Order: sequence, then C-alpha cells, then structure tokens
Amino acid sequence: MQFLLAFVVVGPLIGAVAALLPAPPGLKGRSPDQAVLRHGVTVTGVILLATLVLAAGFDHDHPSKMQATTDISWIPALDVRIHLGIDGISLPLLVLTALLTFLCALYSYFKLPEGPSPKAFVALVLLLESGTLATFAVLDLLLFFLAFEMVLIPMYFLIARWGGAGRQAAAWKFILYTLLGSVVMLLGLLLIGLKSGTFDMVALATDNGRGLTSSVQVTAVLAIGIGLAVKTPMWPLHSWLPDAHTAAPTVGSVLLAGVLLKMGTYGFVRILLPVAPDGMHTFAPYLAAFAVAGIVYGSLACLALARPGAKGDLKRLIAYSSVGHMGFVLLGIASMTPTGVNGALFANIAHGLITGLLFFLVGAVKDRYGTADLDTLAGATGAALYGRAPRLGGLLAFAAVASLGLPGLAGFWGEMLALFGAFDPADGLSRPAFLTFMSIAAFGTLLTAAYLLIVVRRVCMGANRDEPQAIADVQSYEFAAWTPLAALTVLAGLWPAVLLGLTDPAVQKLLAGGKS
Repeated sequence: MQFLLAFVVVGPLIGAVAALLPAPPGLKGRSPDQAVLRHGVTVTGVILLATLVLAAGFDHDHPSKMQATTDISWIPALDVRIHLGIDGISLPLLVLTALLTFLCALYSYFKLPEGPSPKAFVALVLLLESGTLATFAVLDLLLFFLAFEMVLIPMYFLIARWGGAGRQAAAWKFILYTLLGSVVMLLGLLLIGLKSGTFDMVALATDNGRGLTSSVQVTAVLAIGIGLAVKTPMWPLHSWLPDAHTAAPTVGSVLLAGVLLKMGTYGFVRILLPVAPDGMHTFAPYLAAFAVAGIVYGSLACLALARPGAKGDLKRLIAYSSVGHMGFVLLGIASMTPTGVNGALFANIAHGLITGLLFFLVGAVKDRYGTADLDTLAGATGAALYGRAPRLGGLLAFAAVASLGLPGLAGFWGEMLALFGAFDPADGLSRPAFLTFMSIAAFGTLLTAAYLLIVVRRVCMGANRDEPQAIADVQSYEFAAWTPLAALTVLAGLWPAVLLGLTDPAVQKLLAGGKS
C-alpha cells in the first residue's frame, strides 16, 4: 500500500518525462502523434487502476486512520519530511482525480484540441495529474505548498497554447491571481510551522491548535485562507475563473472544474479546521457570508447570461455556476460541524462529476456548431438538441438537473447537508447569523434551478420550424468518456452512504483534535 500510493503520486511525473522522449519503434503506430496520445491514455489508465486497487485495499472499517503512509526525512534542518498518507477525506478526491484525468486523456486521443505538439499536451496533462494527486496525498505543509503550486504551470500552458479566443489574457489572469494568493498562503504555512516547531500535518491536527496562540491562529487562517479562497474560488476572488474556463480547451475546463477547484476547499478541511480551530472560529461567519454571496452572485450572473439577447457563452455560464456550487462547499466548512463538513466534501465530489460532465457536453456542442453562444444555439435554426441529437440533448438535460440538485442525484446531498450544517452551527457561532446564511443559500438553489432550466429549454428545445436537420449524436468515444461520470452521479445520489461512510469518521476525528 505504501509503494502503491507513492507510485500513484510519482507515476504521472515519470510518464510526463517519458512522453517527451521519442517513441520506441514498435510503439509508434500510424504516427508519433498517435503514439504519444496512446501513451497518455495508458499512463493515466494505469494510475487509475492503481488508485482503484488502493481504494480496494483501504481499511474501510477505520477510515479515520492514516493509511499507506510513507514518512522519510527530506530537509532535516527544517524538519521537512516526505510524508504521504490517505484517509477517508483524501481517498475519494484521489480516485476522482485519477478518473477525470483518464477520461480526459481518452477523450483527447480521439479529439485533440488544436495547438502545438501533442507531446507537450500529454506531458502537461500528466504533470497536472501528478501535482493534484500529490496535493491530496502529502501530509507536510511545505510539500503541500509545492504540490499546490506544481499544477499552475501546466494549466497555464494548457490554456495559453491550446485554448480558444482570449486565451493569453485568460492564462495570465489565472496565473497572476493564483500566484499572488499562494505567496500569502506560504507566509501563513511558514508561520504555523515555525511557531509550532513542525510542518507535519498529522501532528499539527492532533495538537489541534493547542501549541499556537489565538493571534497566531487568526493571522495564519487569514493568510492561508486567502490563498485557498483564490483557488476555490470564493467570491470576490473568483474573477479569473470565467475567463479561464471560457478560453480553456474542453479537457482543460474539465480538469480545472473537476479537480483544481477542490484543492482549495481540501486545504480548508485538512489544514485550517484542525490546525487553527480558534482562528477558523473567528473567521467562520465571514467565510459563510462570502460563501452565500457567491451562491447568489453566481446564480444571478448565470441568469443574466441565459436571458435572450445577452450573447452569453455557455462555457462562461457553467463557470459562473461553479462559483455558486463552491459557495455551498464553503458554507458547509464554515459551519464547523461534522454535518456541514461532510456535506462540503460530498458536494466537492458531486461537483467534480457533474460539472466535469457538463464541460464535456458543452465542448461537444461547441465542436458541432462552432460556437457556445447561447443566443446562436437557441435561434430558430439553432441547436434544438432533442430533435437533432437526442442522446446529446438528453445527457445535457440530465447533467443540468443533476447540477441543480435534483433529489436522487449526487448534487442533492452535498447542498442539503451544507444547509443542515448552517442550520445548527458549531458551539460559539451565532445561530441567527447562520440561519440567515442558510435562508439566502436556500434561495440560491431556486435561482440555480431557474437558470439551468432556461438553458435546457433554449438549447435542447430550440425552435424548429422546419424538419430538424440531424447532426452527429454522441460518438462511441464520447460515450466511453461520459458514461462513468453519469453513472457515478446516479450512484452517489441513490447510495450516498458509500461516500459518507468514508468521510464521516475522518471528519469526526479531525474536528475532535485527532481523537476518534
């Protein structure tokens, strides 16, 4: 298990280096480009298989215990260690990352975005996977920071070199926002490590802030929280996200929404809640206020983009919807209760599955029509997907109702548990304030339903005065890439105990200061 986790983290990095080397003569296939794309599918497939074996070998009776741990001294002078391990909180995110990256590699094998060398594309995707997996597996604050930063460069190049219109400006905005947030976050991580005498996240969580004064905790939460909030993204630090999503290629949008946004909220749960509980207690009401502002703002922005004549881009609309959905995750974390934090972790996974599927589908619509402009797609001779491509239209409608939180699908449970957490927040937090936040967030669910149903009506039921002109429906490779996401969305909705059974004991232990 130790070797397997280390392989899962390092394997994509080795694969990225191998992708840049010439293909062996017997593996070139029809062309070197095809060989390197097949290499990407193979490496991500092996990593996914290793992650599933890791999940199968995980001790599900003790999900609060750190498992498959590796602990090696790296920089003795600073007591920085190569410390890896997984528990019920990080394991689902590890599997989600491996799954989405494999599906993106599979999709790209058949539908590579226009841009420079496929070798560079595959290497960047694998480098991105390695950094993301490392973020969820490392248990040292400085290693967490290095892994957190490792994903920025590959995502920058994926947007800047393989993106669409406005890609250079969007890529620069993405890198500047996240780098500036990361600088502040590093100061907070160093403050915790130097004041407590260790960078070990397990030891810090067990200490539960007892070795840090309240002022140190407040300062650390403010500094680290800003860096995490930029990546989440929390309103009003979200403005890089719509531009990045709009310009990014389809697989870039899928990975950005499905994986990278989870790194910020994971940091709140793994670091700030257990390591600086007093500081989190101080900032929890402000975090909740920003969260519900993001829920309402994201929904109103989507409604504005969805209205006729607004020239709204469908990818931009889904990006703004992510601001609202991640608001529910932050609200659950801000409640500082097991119910709310479990809801946040569930909503994280649900958002990765559903929004990943949505970006795949919107990318397919854009490929077929040459545009993601909603007014064009909804015109008299527009998409009308139910008549022209019924399976594509049906999948888009399914993903939309899953995103709005229909009971029985994955999107429902996370939002409901986050609202329950806000209904009865942790001791010492103002219940009237959190009841107000809960009411605003609940209103946000109505706005979410409104804009998503408008999108489905305009794109799937577009006016067809004449006989519908057929377009290419779902292709076999698209079916292979999208089916796992749709199936897991249904499974998580009908059987939430699979995920909550993993996260709940780990969350209980985390909030109790390392005591099961």
